[in-house]
Amino acid sequence: MVSKNKAAFIQSLAIKKFRDQHQCFVAEGSRLINDLHNSFSCRMLVATTEWANQHLLPAASEQIITDEKTFQKISGQKQPQGILAVYEMRRISFNPTVADTELVMALDNIQDPGNMGTLLRVADWFGIRQVICSQGTVDVYNPKTVQATMGALARVDVYYLDLEQFLKLLSNTPVYGTFLDGQSIYETALSKNGIIIMGNEGNGITPEIEKLVTSKLLIPSFPKNEATSESLNVGVAAAVICSEFRRRIQS
Repeated sequence: MVSKNKAAFIQSLAIKKFRDQHQCFVAEGSRLINDLHNSFSCRMLVATTEWANQHLLPAASEQIITDEKTFQKISGQKQPQGILAVYEMRRISFNPTVADTELVMALDNIQDPGNMGTLLRVADWFGIRQVICSQGTVDVYNPKTVQATMGALARVDVYYLDLEQFLKLLSNTPVYGTFLDGQSIYETALSKNGIIIMGNEGNGITPEIEKLVTSKLLIPSFPKNEATSESLNVGVAAAVICSEFRRRIQS
């Protein structure tokens, strides 16, 4: 059974302060846990009796079987799937030279957990393994973000740093960003390496970061000169940009 202390511990991980304190986060659902299990150390696994009777329990430092009612109380999901895991955060350090040979995605003050998860899925799909975030970007271990990554968190390394200071240290590394006054991505020379910056949902790339962008890109609307939506969702925009980078590199 899940004791009151353990239930309180699991529920506390919905709050960043406690995630940072314990260096742990929660993931729910069979598919997500299956994706994350080989990449993160599992401190605690909680499953309902029904789930445990139908599946093999994944390895964990502690395994707990509980009833449906108790599980619903500790779950952060509206429709719990019967299994929940508490994982320990990975301790990784960013190698700033990686952008000299690979594409790196940078997130400038992304606020929505769902968008954050989508951006990691986009990075994962297009083979971008390093994502750097400004200090103002939403926590990657936010429960909504973890669920929205659909397992991409197992394959994409995420780092938080002073984005402005990092970009200032670069010398010849291309830095790309999307702007309404940029040049069409379909008419711009693209590199196989560099930094692709995705900006805040409402305000775009911050002025401090904009000054450090070496190539301003535009995703043109079609047909031209006709009324369209004001902008694309940041996840959609990232997918278009990354797709064009990969298409160009492969051709």
